[in-house]
Amino acid sequence: MRRLLSSAALVALVTVLAPTTSYAQPQSLNFYLGGFVPKAEDSRTKGDVLVNNLSFLTFNLKDFNTGAVGGEWQFPLNRLIDGSVGLGFSTRSVPSVYSGFVADDRSEIEQTLKLRIVPFTAMIRLLPLGHDTPVQPYVGAGVGIFSWRYSETGQFIDFSDGSLFRDRFVGSGATAGPVIVGGLMFQPGPWGFGGEIRYQSAQGELPNDQFFAGDKIDLGGFTYSATFKIRF
Repeated sequence: MRRLLSSAALVALVTVLAPTTSYAQPQSLNFYLGGFVPKAEDSRTKGDVLVNNLSFLTFNLKDFNTGAVGGEWQFPLNRLIDGSVGLGFSTRSVPSVYSGFVADDRSEIEQTLKLRIVPFTAMIRLLPLGHDTPVQPYVGAGVGIFSWRYSETGQFIDFSDGSLFRDRFVGSGATAGPVIVGGLMFQPGPWGFGGEIRYQSAQGELPNDQFFAGDKIDLGGFTYSATFKIRF
């Protein structure tokens, strides 16, 4: 039910943002290419599986820094405000081993932790200098629905008897959360380029029937990217 309500809210926002014929300015397709940096350990949600994993697995949260790509349809609402809808993608696989435990043959007990996030966003942007200037700073905010998948694959310890077993544990879903953006676009003609910082905040609920050390996965973080625009 929560997922349906979040989807309905996003559809409603997109409908409100849809451009009208009363303001006939060029629309654009925007593309971004950059890097996603998840939240640091001290700012992640309580019960986050990655933070809990750090108590017995050896890896670094910075290892989840990864590339991010995406695209948007952007349209003017009035002289200073744009609306947009977009889709992005990021994924990262991180190797880990048990801290302080090895197999009987003295080899490491290894797992791979993998997180994938696909955000679908609807936003509005304020352009204080308007659409017609060659330099366009902007700030904006909106909502995203974040489709995610988190998995742990490899060897694990059954602490009830100390035995090792190989398995894969998976959690996935979609959850809504706020998105905040700021950037600078250079628009000398029908094409443009610039830079952007985007912040997202959301968390996924992990299934209770899996072998996870936490019941949540924090999906929040910053995306730093180069942006490219084509007007039409």
